[in-house]
Amino acid sequence: MGIIKASKLAFEYIRRDEEGNVEGITRAVDDVDLDVRQGEFIAVLGHNGSGKSTLAKHLNAILYPTEGTVWVDGKDTTEEKNLWKIRQTAGMVFQNPDNQIIGQIVEEDVGFGPENLGVPTNEIWERVEESLKAVGMYEYRKYSPNKLSGGQKQRVSIASVIAMHPKCIILDEPTAMLDPSGRKEVIRAIRALNDVEKMTVILITHYMEEVIHADKVIVMDQGKVVMQGTPKEVFSKVEKLRELRLDVPQITLLAYELKKAGMPLPSGILTREELVKELERILPKG
Repeated sequence: MGIIKASKLAFEYIRRDEEGNVEGITRAVDDVDLDVRQGEFIAVLGHNGSGKSTLAKHLNAILYPTEGTVWVDGKDTTEEKNLWKIRQTAGMVFQNPDNQIIGQIVEEDVGFGPENLGVPTNEIWERVEESLKAVGMYEYRKYSPNKLSGGQKQRVSIASVIAMHPKCIILDEPTAMLDPSGRKEVIRAIRALNDVEKMTVILITHYMEEVIHADKVIVMDQGKVVMQGTPKEVFSKVEKLRELRLDVPQITLLAYELKKAGMPLPSGILTREELVKELERILPKG
């Protein structure tokens, strides 16, 4: 079994009127199977309302399944006795860093989680140092979070989670409120955690460029998994993604249009380097 596994997972939101009567039921997640291996980088894509954030909240027991089962490190999320261990195993980073930052000073904020776990004081400071260095924020350790940019605050939020030494980090649209440079900062930090620290990463997003380095991409629509595969496999299906109201990375779209115009390019080109290499191969020299 992987670090995170879901079988036939379904979740329903129940809408009630002012008297408490049921007005309607929305099936936000519908029959989802998931198997995430330790050390993988999984990206979950989908437009607003596709169910991707609801799925994320099941992966560290913020929500419990209406049907089906979720296991985190082999533990059933619906069993109350497992909750503490599950939250230690799978850390969560949300959209708005201001909702997660509670300390007056950056290093205090990052140390708060380990302190609550009962980690000895000297080890807390070791964890604070290593986690801030992992996200490139160590030089800001004495700063007030109020003095930081959005991207810097989000990196502090990520450091606060990794200081608790989770095996897996789940990021629910962590760059949604950031400008392009802030987004790049955060994605660079996330990739480093996966590449260098070998941490399992589950990234929920609707920004296509953020997922081209993932091991696997899962695409959701109306609560269901409608596509999955490597980034190359998923982004090869430009028309299908458009039907799902999703974009593709700009380079992929450019290569797709050139291919449609008659250039013998392969499908699923993801980076500028790939495209340049292919164009050099097919264009006449000189």
